[in-house]
Amino acid sequence: MKQETQAHIHPLAQFAATLQWSDVPEPVQRRAEDLWVDWFGSVLAGCKARPVASITRFALSQGPTSGPSEVIAQGATSSPMMAALANAAASHFAEQDDVHNGSVFHPAAVVFPPALAVAQSIGASGAELMAACVAGYEVGIRVGEFLGRSHYRIFHTTATAGTLAAAAAVGRLLKLTPGEMQHAFGSAGTQSAGLWEFLRTAADSKQLHTAHATAAGLMAAYLAKDGFTGAQDIFTGAQGLAAGMSQDANPAKLTDGLGQRWATAETSFKWHASCRHTHPAADALLQVMRTHGLQIGDIAQVTCHVHQGAIDVLGPVISPATVHQSKFSMGTVLALAARFGHAGLTEFDAEYLAPDTVTLREKVRMVLDAEVDAAYPQRWIGKVTVLTQDGRSLQGRVDEPKGDPGNTLTRDEVEAKALRLAAYGGAVGAAQATSAVASLWQVAQWPRVGQLLAAGA
Repeated sequence: MKQETQAHIHPLAQFAATLQWSDVPEPVQRRAEDLWVDWFGSVLAGCKARPVASITRFALSQGPTSGPSEVIAQGATSSPMMAALANAAASHFAEQDDVHNGSVFHPAAVVFPPALAVAQSIGASGAELMAACVAGYEVGIRVGEFLGRSHYRIFHTTATAGTLAAAAAVGRLLKLTPGEMQHAFGSAGTQSAGLWEFLRTAADSKQLHTAHATAAGLMAAYLAKDGFTGAQDIFTGAQGLAAGMSQDANPAKLTDGLGQRWATAETSFKWHASCRHTHPAADALLQVMRTHGLQIGDIAQVTCHVHQGAIDVLGPVISPATVHQSKFSMGTVLALAARFGHAGLTEFDAEYLAPDTVTLREKVRMVLDAEVDAAYPQRWIGKVTVLTQDGRSLQGRVDEPKGDPGNTLTRDEVEAKALRLAAYGGAVGAAQATSAVASLWQVAQWPRVGQLLAAGA
């Protein structure tokens, strides 16, 4: 590889290659640990799901049947690439993994799986693992913001920006130089893929998106370590990411406050087990019901005042045919929230097509709201108008849905959520899950990253 010329290295590559855990401010370190525990719950919730099982069988058929890296809760190990691929698929199934509002990006599902698999393989410390994960978050979020709103209309940002995020995390663990990291970004960017079309037919592609992004990013980093070169201007080159995938790309977003503004700390937790675009309206509806003492029988119609991104993603889902597709149905989510006070995993499984759910689902509609759309994606405002059976028109508004940084989860809530997700998945017992979570909080003190669960769990 040619000798590095500092002037030609992108600041994002320089940042990702050199970040140390000690560089990360203490509040951001604590938030990264919160996100780590939250992610673990999502893996356990999704690891036995049918689409995830399919991807896991593929991974284990292609990779070694034993290796240094853990396939979580499957009683199996494999190579870093195959373990990461399987764990990333599991991370994104339950729709409970984290989300960064401004980039409309789910970092955990594409950052923690490859970083963990590689850290286990090379014997990295917990602090090295967490520094790599923060690098992945910071890179992936900024790439998502750079690609803009036009990108998200067609492309699943977690699948596209996620490839760069995975490359950054793995590259940091492999101690890539800044120049090598830039090559890794080039190789990751040229593999970026993931289209929203799957939602129209309830296809399984969402789990494939995170699996592919994770594996492709990991491969890009390992190749760069071996001297493999990638495009040097993958972001803004004439035939790069912006040219091919966006109409409103903003290169300034790639370096916005780099090293000063910690996007990791801006990441939100998901409270309801559904697409994040449904959460603001669900919380606003619950607010109206609490304030006015409404029961579901009192509701004649709910109008959700939303941003265009919600219409783009949720609009095609008119009559959901599967549990997963129902999580992208605004009407279904609001109906479950109204019936049970939240839209949780068990409620979706048992009630997404129940007569009471469908009846209320058909009373929900979305309309574009100028204020909400102007605030998006930096702020996800929830506004609803509820028409009651007795003719009242009631307004609800939530400026920060449950889980946003200004309305965040406490550590007790994060832990309770992770254990609830583990119980839902049924892959491990309560005592083992509790013990694992207690250990996960101490990750930064681990001298070496081992398995999160005992083999054969």
